[in-house]
Amino acid sequence: MRKTLATVVVALAGALVASGCSSPVSTSTAAGSTGTDSLVIYSNSVSDGRGDWLKAEAAKAGFTVQFVDLGGGDIQNRLLAEKSNPIADVTFGLNSVYFGKLKAAGVLQSYTPAWSSEVDIALGDADGKQFWPIVREPVMLVHKKSLAPAQQPTDWPDLWTKPQFDKRYEVPSALGGATAQTVLAGILSRYRDDSGDLGVSQAGWDAVKAYFAHGVPAVTGTDLYAQMAAGKVDAGQMWLAGKATREQQYKIQTEAAHPKIGVPMTVQQVGLVAGTKKADAAKKFIDWFGNADVQAAWSKKFFTAPTNKAAVSKADADAVRITDSFTAQAIDWTFVTQHLDQWVEKIELEYLSK
Repeated sequence: MRKTLATVVVALAGALVASGCSSPVSTSTAAGSTGTDSLVIYSNSVSDGRGDWLKAEAAKAGFTVQFVDLGGGDIQNRLLAEKSNPIADVTFGLNSVYFGKLKAAGVLQSYTPAWSSEVDIALGDADGKQFWPIVREPVMLVHKKSLAPAQQPTDWPDLWTKPQFDKRYEVPSALGGATAQTVLAGILSRYRDDSGDLGVSQAGWDAVKAYFAHGVPAVTGTDLYAQMAAGKVDAGQMWLAGKATREQQYKIQTEAAHPKIGVPMTVQQVGLVAGTKKADAAKKFIDWFGNADVQAAWSKKFFTAPTNKAAVSKADADAVRITDSFTAQAIDWTFVTQHLDQWVEKIELEYLSK
């Protein structure tokens, strides 16, 4: 019987918390704060300057915040490990798969934000109101714009089935991030077979094996766009806001494939952590962060498509337009939620380490 890697990580993290190890929380706080009154926020969406911007804007609104910045899967595991002794007050940025597992584990508590009527709750937790949608984000296959049309991948299977892409695309070297796991969920969902291993046909597992075998493992600390700019790879995984930021940073132009089957369309969420001792302040932060003005400003600064309907007209028009240009892949996210941890374990043990 499988023991998932997520279970091992949770147990280890729980042991660290119990033994009194310090949390890797950012130590910088707003001027004049002792840190003891700070809100601790766990997120996979504070890189690329977003955390610095959010900290500064939050300070203007009267909040002092600190961040734990990890990949989506790692944030989930940390919150699960700390359930009985929570450190975080708020978590945001994770998609509905992770939030669904956190809800099932009792990590979150219900709260209805002041802006609740401005979003479609069907994009969040429609029955329990424990997490609420903030940003829509396509997860994409991107490639150098300079590639000739015949050399451009049109869908993920092109990478491992067409010889021109052999060892010319990047694959993740670790699977703790939400983007890597979402890409794999999009691939494996195409091969659903309820009688197959972990709900996937053998053809699906062969496809994932080939995906890793024909790709170039990511280099820790080196961005995909740095690798493309250096000529080492031509393609890889990216989310929309990351594409915009990295094109400016690395002075490289890329395009995203628009597969006929669609792309995984994720929805970032925000939620209140159960057991927080700063619930009143945390609720006020959620009210502030999700409101139309802040989400519109976030959109213009970081090229996102807000779910807040009142923010859309004030948001970055190109970010909204490009997000809408993608067809959402038909994915049974309940099925993904049930199997994702086991998929990650199998891939890490059988394919990623090879």
